[in-house]
Amino acid sequence: MFDFLVFSLTVAGIYALMALGLNLQAGYAGLMNFGHIAFAGIGAYATGIAFSLGWPPLAGAALGVLAAMALGWCIARVGNKLASDYWGIATLAIAEILRTIATNEDWLTGGANGISAIPSLFDGLGRPWSGLAFLGLVAVAVTVCALLCHRLGDGRFGRALRLMREEPQLAACMGYDLRSLKSRTLMAGAAVTALGGSLYAHYMSFVSPDYMFPAETFLLWTMVMIGGVGSTAGVLVGVLLVQAANVLAPFAREVLGFGSDQAGALRLGLIGLILLACLMWRSEGLVPEKIRKMP
Repeated sequence: MFDFLVFSLTVAGIYALMALGLNLQAGYAGLMNFGHIAFAGIGAYATGIAFSLGWPPLAGAALGVLAAMALGWCIARVGNKLASDYWGIATLAIAEILRTIATNEDWLTGGANGISAIPSLFDGLGRPWSGLAFLGLVAVAVTVCALLCHRLGDGRFGRALRLMREEPQLAACMGYDLRSLKSRTLMAGAAVTALGGSLYAHYMSFVSPDYMFPAETFLLWTMVMIGGVGSTAGVLVGVLLVQAANVLAPFAREVLGFGSDQAGALRLGLIGLILLACLMWRSEGLVPEKIRKMP
């Protein structure tokens, strides 16, 4: 039970990093990124490839962050002239292209089998201290990233992003470079998400193309929408609620005698009900974004 609780909290923290990255892009800047999980996949694969080359974990994480930021810059440049709906479709297509490459390039990514035996960061401590140490590392990363995102959103850059989100033509008239704002936002969100992907690869000791399924992106969108788009605290609340639904399903299977299929359906149903309830009665999320108004 204790190990399961530590595992659940650690996974929730990793998903919180990915959701914070998505909130930077979708919440602050209004960028409809439907391929966001690609950044996490790049971070995870960079960690796995760095391990196979004999590099230290920090180098693998740095490689993943830099590669994800480069991808974010390219996506911003490629989709600069696309409308928001077409831009969202383009990001989904890019993520699927990367997943296909990861599936077929055996020499680099291990193909469909992925890369295994990635060492955890604290194996030498033994149980349960290794799990607690990893949870502590994830908690520190989430705290630092959440504080940075909150400070970023309340600063001049965050106000510029919100202006671009609400009135892009007005933002351009006021002298803001919209291409630069989009590029910097995508790169910042990609860096946070890639860090989460790197930690996920170390925690699971494995990375495969399954990490980059579109369903993972929509799960992150669900977390952000439940908590509150544009709200850092809301994102964390949304992650905890979705993870609670994920944790409840195995207990229900044991208590009620469900099979694996029924437990999976129950998990999806609970998450769907939470999202539906928020859309109907709290459309702005459980912790709505606070917009500073002029007196």
